[in-house]
Amino acid sequence: MNQHIGFIGGGNMASAMIGGMINSRLCNKEQIIASARTQATLDRLSDSYGIRVTLDNTEVIQNSDIVILAVKPYLYQDVIAEIRDFTDDQKLIIAIAAGISHRKLNEFFRKPVKIIRAMPNTPAMVLEAMSALTPNEYVNAEELQTVTEIFESFGKAEVIPESLMDTVIGVSGSSPAYVYMFIEAMADAAVADGMPRAQAYKFAAQAVYGSAKMVLDTGNHPGELKDAVCSPGGTTIAAVAKLEETGLRNAVISAQRCCVAKSKNMA
Repeated sequence: MNQHIGFIGGGNMASAMIGGMINSRLCNKEQIIASARTQATLDRLSDSYGIRVTLDNTEVIQNSDIVILAVKPYLYQDVIAEIRDFTDDQKLIIAIAAGISHRKLNEFFRKPVKIIRAMPNTPAMVLEAMSALTPNEYVNAEELQTVTEIFESFGKAEVIPESLMDTVIGVSGSSPAYVYMFIEAMADAAVADGMPRAQAYKFAAQAVYGSAKMVLDTGNHPGELKDAVCSPGGTTIAAVAKLEETGLRNAVISAQRCCVAKSKNMA
């Protein structure tokens, strides 16, 4: 791609996206500029990716065709106030904050601006993100396709209605944390039964990775794949019965819906 891409904010999500874009060769490091509030963050980005960095957010907006706002939600109003005079109808803004609606973004910019709300997740760093995109009325089909290609450079991406964005935050934006806890718990059990810690993490993580790939590649219902592992009177069904007894499903559903509710309340 020929566009120059700017990041305002250099935290974990921005780092994951920058790393994914460069690793996939969607663009080269010379096409990316990023700003952050501390020199330490800028030094980390520069050392890790070789991109151009600055402490000045307006330098990013002036030198980019596409600008990704990768700051915490509570900073959005102040950051947009800083850059809006440098934002015109040719700039494309991508907002990746939870709970900041298109309505609120329009209020912050105080003028028509091309904006796509997006919610990727940190597996972007290993080119396995799941991202959701929802454009406002000023974004045309070609621009949406360009942004889709950006997000598909480090995983999978789908366009959704804005009404589902809070749901996406629960099911994919925040869910890597739940999965890491599940892997950690599996590994702890293996360690308790005598397996070395590093080996336990490898076995548990590969099992989760392979299982997820089977869901995606086969298209089979997860329940069908689960049933195929559960032999009558066997070890797996005994484990599944214990998970049901201790409320695994309810815990996951409750946690995820709590995440979604939190996102809605941030709007």
